[in-house]
Amino acid sequence: MFQAQEFTRVHRERLLKQGFLREAMRGWLISSSPNTLDGESTPWYASFWEFCQRYAEVRFGDEWHLSPEQSLLLHAETSAIPRQVILHSPAGTNNLIALLFGLSLYDLKQTRMPPAADLMVRDGLRIFTAAAALIRVPESFYVAHAVEIRVVLASIGDVSELLRRLLENGHSVVAGRLAGALRRAGKEDMASEIVATMKTAGYVVRETDPFQGQSVILPTAASPIVGRLQAMWAAMRQPVLDILPPAPGPPREASAYLRAMDDLYRSDAYHSLSIEGYNVSAELIGRVEAENWDPGRYEQDWQSRDALAARGYWLAFQAVKADISRIVKGENPGRLVRATHRDWYRQLFEPCVSAGLVPAVALAGYRNDGVYLRTSRYVPPRWEVLRDAMPGLFDLLEKEPEPAVRAVLGHWLMGYLHPYPDGNGRLARFVMNAMLAAGGYPWMVIRVEDRAAYLAALDQASLDLNIAPFAQFLADRVPLRV
Repeated sequence: MFQAQEFTRVHRERLLKQGFLREAMRGWLISSSPNTLDGESTPWYASFWEFCQRYAEVRFGDEWHLSPEQSLLLHAETSAIPRQVILHSPAGTNNLIALLFGLSLYDLKQTRMPPAADLMVRDGLRIFTAAAALIRVPESFYVAHAVEIRVVLASIGDVSELLRRLLENGHSVVAGRLAGALRRAGKEDMASEIVATMKTAGYVVRETDPFQGQSVILPTAASPIVGRLQAMWAAMRQPVLDILPPAPGPPREASAYLRAMDDLYRSDAYHSLSIEGYNVSAELIGRVEAENWDPGRYEQDWQSRDALAARGYWLAFQAVKADISRIVKGENPGRLVRATHRDWYRQLFEPCVSAGLVPAVALAGYRNDGVYLRTSRYVPPRWEVLRDAMPGLFDLLEKEPEPAVRAVLGHWLMGYLHPYPDGNGRLARFVMNAMLAAGGYPWMVIRVEDRAAYLAALDQASLDLNIAPFAQFLADRVPLRV
């Protein structure tokens, strides 16, 4: 992220013309690539929070902060790019600034800065602490963002963090809301302490239910990202069960189930690879399936990204099939996939590594950098949290009794976390089918013709925490018998 004045006019115009820079707004530039297509949002979303930070510091120095709502979302490990960011500052001018791809920035004038103890700096952004944000967000936020509220409530280890601020400002109404929320979530001791302490100080406190009757179960994990996974899973189980047809039950003949998988392989490989942008053909997939992989005869087999991807898919499919043969005989699919999904990933990219198109270090495991999805405001979580998040996901898969829930949420959350540098879509579909197999559902092929609807449904789940469109998308396509 740069200010235009950091370049001479000649250099700025040259870099803009060649595509190395792009204008974010008047006077501000982001780095880009000459290969970036018109309308490609990835460079902008990758630079968004850095832009907000630098713009705020240039305008306001250190006299600014994000809203309590945005602060709470960040504490809850919400990583989607917001449509609007509100910068609070005594030097604000109540001005709306239009940004790229329909986003905006609003600088809100406020009379003074909050107490220093209520603010913190995270990744360069000035945000409210979790306790201060909980006190400042309105009651409507509890309903609109129930998952995030649960994650942040679970992170409050000592009620004094809340009480100090409630007492200093006489927040009797907020005290009643927080006490009601904590009591609904099972933190009886914290709720009672808030009420008793406020009453001792002379305040009248009436407990209210800010969740308006929603089911509220606090996550049990110490890690916010794992708590977020637990809260989302709890909120989405029932919508999935309401939409997906009941599981047929374990297959009577494992061999018949595996033969049906083989029958679908060519279709599955073609559509799964095509969804990811590979240019594959029935001839190429058939040749790979027939073990007619001959780099000596077909030189392009070592040179073509598409051919190498087809070979990797074949190898990974065989590994998945071997695991499904154990799943349909009764092994816990979550426990098994926890142990074997890394091998699926290695098989996907072994041909590319052997051909020298992908460095061997790519096989090391989970990504160690940020990742951004083309055309989506959703940004997968920071790579630093994956070491907690992935075991947390497999804990949920292992403990979940319903095959439909494992399949829908397992697929979505693999994409949501995006743990690997590449191949996450293919792995998510493998996970989905492994979980379907445990319930006796046949292997599901998601067709490239449905790509737009498929990705839109996944986006709704990740951005709005609305799993129903994705569950319905799968329900409309799941075959009920082999």
